[in-house]
Amino acid sequence: MEVLRHGVVLTPSAPKLRTVLSLLAVQSSIVVRTDKIIEELWEDNPPASVTTTLQTYIYQLRKLLRLGTPPDGRGAGDTPADAALRTSPYGYALFLDPDMLDTTRFERLSDQGRRELEAGDMNAAAETLSHALRLWRGPALVDVGHGPVLRAEVLRLEEINRNTLERRIEADLYLGRHHELLGELTRLAAEQPTHEGFQGKLMLALHRAGRRSEALQVYQRTRNTLASELGLDPSSDLEQLHRAVLAADESLALPQPRAPVMLSRTRPPRQLPPERTALVGRQPQVGAVLGALSARQHHAPPVVVITGPPGSGKSALCAQVGHRANGPYPDGQLYARLVDAQGRPADPRDVLAEFLRALDVPEDRIPGTLSERSRLFRTWTADRHVLVTLDDVVRADQLLPLVPASPDCGVLVTARRQLSAPVVTAVVEVGPLNVEEGLRLLTNVLGKHRVMEDEAAARELVRLCDGLPTALQAAAALLQLRRHWPLSKVVKGSGLPSEPGTPNHHELFLYASVELSYRLAPLSVQRAFRKLTRLDISTFTPRFASCLLDMTEAQTESLLDELVEFQLMVAELGTDGDLHYRFLPSVRAAGRLLLADAGPVDGSAAYRAVGAGHAHVS
Repeated sequence: MEVLRHGVVLTPSAPKLRTVLSLLAVQSSIVVRTDKIIEELWEDNPPASVTTTLQTYIYQLRKLLRLGTPPDGRGAGDTPADAALRTSPYGYALFLDPDMLDTTRFERLSDQGRRELEAGDMNAAAETLSHALRLWRGPALVDVGHGPVLRAEVLRLEEINRNTLERRIEADLYLGRHHELLGELTRLAAEQPTHEGFQGKLMLALHRAGRRSEALQVYQRTRNTLASELGLDPSSDLEQLHRAVLAADESLALPQPRAPVMLSRTRPPRQLPPERTALVGRQPQVGAVLGALSARQHHAPPVVVITGPPGSGKSALCAQVGHRANGPYPDGQLYARLVDAQGRPADPRDVLAEFLRALDVPEDRIPGTLSERSRLFRTWTADRHVLVTLDDVVRADQLLPLVPASPDCGVLVTARRQLSAPVVTAVVEVGPLNVEEGLRLLTNVLGKHRVMEDEAAARELVRLCDGLPTALQAAAALLQLRRHWPLSKVVKGSGLPSEPGTPNHHELFLYASVELSYRLAPLSVQRAFRKLTRLDISTFTPRFASCLLDMTEAQTESLLDELVEFQLMVAELGTDGDLHYRFLPSVRAAGRLLLADAGPVDGSAAYRAVGAGHAHVS
């Protein structure tokens, strides 16, 4: 055990302090219960003053290592800028950046080397695994008193160490380094005479070095040891190797070198869509997303989901954050839209194929199945800094295969429905703009003079568009095209198309965005949406809506909750303590253009209903 702070050794000398610190470190960022610490220190014989004694140890650790207290609200999984020790009602938690622990670095390198070995990149695997093994300075926690938790941790680390060593030797044998390995393998085989993996590797190294007789002697010695000490015969793998050495089988020859699965690229992919007009009123959300992306996780990248109603500008926000976050992701920015033009959810298998092509994987090396493609993608990203942006994710099962491996990567997601997935680390809500922000958006497009000369109409336009940036942008684009129009012409509706179905009509009423969310919902939710949007009712309670939909209150509440989940409705807690559900007027107006239950609705009648019920623009 060794503790360094700015190059100064601060390792506690007292045995109990070393045990407490080790216990808190191996469970970094997790509250270790007081009774577990007591059991680790004294097992079944704690002193009478055990609570006071433990508090003294914690005080001494704080003082010796200069451990502060993490900010209020920090929980497990958050990472402080420096080591910090928090007291809870039930125990203590030591917060450490993952790179502060050599065990965490060792495990990360070991896992990375395993993936490189599986991908066939033997040179990289040998180098990475050697780097991991160099972090070991002797047996784990050999100079620390062990209770039940630390004993289990020592066994776990030693097992990982053995596996890492075997993999590194496997990579070196593949690379033809059998002569260099003979000394090391001879020592390992002598130290662990019943470890068949080391015995087999020594046999293979001796065979390739032209020392077949010695390889056969290793087999006989191992066979006798297994029989005398364990009463076992050699495994089938070792017996097969023995037969191959006897027969001088060509399968034992040095394998032909093959190219690793992943090829390096000189120019990383930059797939993000170009930024649109400057965002208005989204500074808090931009800051929240950037902050969530920069919050490092222990073993996985941050996954930040941006949600909001149709037309709230989720994709625009996502694109701007992606461009602003370019610096921390030098190895590439990957982008995919998870619905097609017809509103069908994209297959993550196809998305992974596009990602792998962008990363220069040859077509004939792209695996066929989703799981294989996902593993290959995770292998490539294991030691890289990549930003993955996924627009219009519909289901959690689309997201999971597309998450990269390294905690140094990041994932930005916009979702047409609320997502629940264990990989999601933060959710940022994007709502409508307020009136002043909406005026600023119009001013950015139309100019200050034009907006100010008809400010009352501009404010009404913001209100009719529900403050949704997409609707406001569409209205501003129409006004920019018709420079001779006053804003009041659009507000009154006299500037809108006379028939539904034209591009301008669809854009102004958010038809395309609402229809896409609608198509993704189950049929029962679609029917409820069509029925309820026909009504000029501002707010629905489950009881009232159940009468309109002719079903039980419980069934109705479930449908209303699904409409909220697909972000087609908004739910608020009323003064009566019950949930109240409502449509944004612009979403309701778009809904009225969809087919009615009985079949197609006359288009002009639907358009007149929208105009009469919602002042023409929403």
